[in-house]
Amino acid sequence: MRNWLIAGATIAVLAAGAAQAAPASQEAPVSAMRRVADWQLAHMDNFDYITAFRDRVEDPTGWVQAAFWVGMTELADLGVDPKYAAAIKAVGADRQYALGHRPLHADDHAIGQTWLWIHEQTGDDAAFAKIKARFDAILADPPQNSLEFVPGVKGMELACQPRWCWSDALFMAPSVWAGLSRETGDPRYAAYGDKEFWATTDYLYDKTDHLYYRDGRFFERKGPKGEKIFWGRGNAWVFAGIVRMLEALPADHPSRPRYETLMRQMASAIAPLQSPAGYWPASLHGGAGQNPETSAAGFFVYGLAWGVNHGVLDRATYMPVIDKGWSALLAAVEADGKLGWVQQVGNAPEQVKREDSQLYGVGAFLLAGSEMRKLKPAS
Repeated sequence: MRNWLIAGATIAVLAAGAAQAAPASQEAPVSAMRRVADWQLAHMDNFDYITAFRDRVEDPTGWVQAAFWVGMTELADLGVDPKYAAAIKAVGADRQYALGHRPLHADDHAIGQTWLWIHEQTGDDAAFAKIKARFDAILADPPQNSLEFVPGVKGMELACQPRWCWSDALFMAPSVWAGLSRETGDPRYAAYGDKEFWATTDYLYDKTDHLYYRDGRFFERKGPKGEKIFWGRGNAWVFAGIVRMLEALPADHPSRPRYETLMRQMASAIAPLQSPAGYWPASLHGGAGQNPETSAAGFFVYGLAWGVNHGVLDRATYMPVIDKGWSALLAAVEADGKLGWVQQVGNAPEQVKREDSQLYGVGAFLLAGSEMRKLKPAS
């Protein structure tokens, strides 16, 4: 694992910069969303600015782009410009609503969130037909493997990956299963997604710290100060995934109280870990002096703001955290709309530079902005 710490002096400069940039927090969320989305849309044909695992970025059905398109659906729903919905529908038609190539892998199901949105908009059953075929095959022969993170089987990096054995997966797949039930009226899909979400939670969730290990390898690993390693983005994926499930499940679903309790527990754990500059550290228990990181901040602000907007989280407790996080996100946007400080593709805390950007970071920003708009509709 690469060292994720940077000099304390750099953090001090960043914190000062965020404070000086406070007026940017007055920018209307929709305006900020559009600036960031427009920059990304203008760069969808050239990913040279991405420094790691560029091959994973280029596939529109992979998880990296999927997280971006999920955020784009929230921007499109605002109705501020038809070009956003048009862009989403164009990529769906171009890919013929296919999922990724690995039949069982959660990362290759994530784009289904966007195809289901297209179905909601158009009523065209073709938008979910391939999701349904894939999921029907899984239900006919559901994987029974352990969630232990051990090497490999054919078509998978690790033997556990036919199931959701890493925290990121709880954003990628469960809400697609629940959403397919919403679109088809068949409750079997939501039942499977709900069951597997809680199987993963039972395995990876630390009931003392109310945070998730990224995967089973981290149960015994320690950071440089002997602390447990809880990855910022790994937990942010889960926190956003809770929102996606609550959005997809029916209001009377018996698991809703359990998801809401989990949201409250995680919120109480992450709020005090926010840095003075408004970000969350890449290693949540790694202490002060770590690099800023915007993908985790985006997903955390999204979840916290959603929780306040829907009465799950206490407004007085969490609004200061949300406001500081949103101001930090705005401070990371360059004048041209490029979002910086995004940790690149990985599975643990790592070094981040201001110029680092990624599509899932943009997706997280758009999700956060969509809930900030609801918190501050007059802005």
